[in-house]
Amino acid sequence: MKTALVTGANRGIGFETSKQLAALGYFVYLGCRDKVKGLEAIKKLKALGYSNVDCIELDITNIHSIKSARQELENKTKQLDVLINNAGISGGFPQPSLKVSIETLKDVFESNFFGPIQIIQEFIELLKKSKAPRIVNVSTELSSLTKHGDPTWKFYSVKPSAYGPSKTALNAYTVMLAFELKDTNFKVNCVCPGFTATEFNNYSGEKTVEQGTRATIKYATIQNDGPTGKFFNEDVEIAW
Repeated sequence: MKTALVTGANRGIGFETSKQLAALGYFVYLGCRDKVKGLEAIKKLKALGYSNVDCIELDITNIHSIKSARQELENKTKQLDVLINNAGISGGFPQPSLKVSIETLKDVFESNFFGPIQIIQEFIELLKKSKAPRIVNVSTELSSLTKHGDPTWKFYSVKPSAYGPSKTALNAYTVMLAFELKDTNFKVNCVCPGFTATEFNNYSGEKTVEQGTRATIKYATIQNDGPTGKFFNEDVEIAW
């Protein structure tokens, strides 16, 4: 049975991603900062009939927590087939460029950029043991510099100066990582769920979580002839 680790998995897109991967036959480890909430998520999944799930306490901003989670996972499985860096924060909106605080910028980058990198670096050896390892970094259209330069884009006026750049940086790291792993079976991509109704945005999004999860599932399960080092929503490639 293939295995997957999903960060920020106790609610929203992370929870739905975990559910859909479990439905596809993966054994899914839900990485959750709050172990109690993680266990509640496991209870919900098991009530839906999914026994192939487990919870791992994981704070992506705490290297000690990350190392502890890696050690725990190594005791539970010989390999990791899929890593989905879903956890992240918005930092609160709006974020005007001249007023966003350095503290907010640091907090958002800690979760959205440095966190995923630390996760990847700690879990890479487990991933290397898979025959077809996949890394999916959950990003956003608000990271696209091309779209931000297009006045016809429907979100052109939305310019979160901490959240957007943190994901732009994550996109850039994804390209570098994919290049470093280009001669292996790794596939490393960014995905955009779209404006999805979750607690993250006070349920103001246009998509359901089922719809918002499609891109993540698609690129977590691509074949060896699939793309790497790219940025996609569920339908098309997105310009950087």
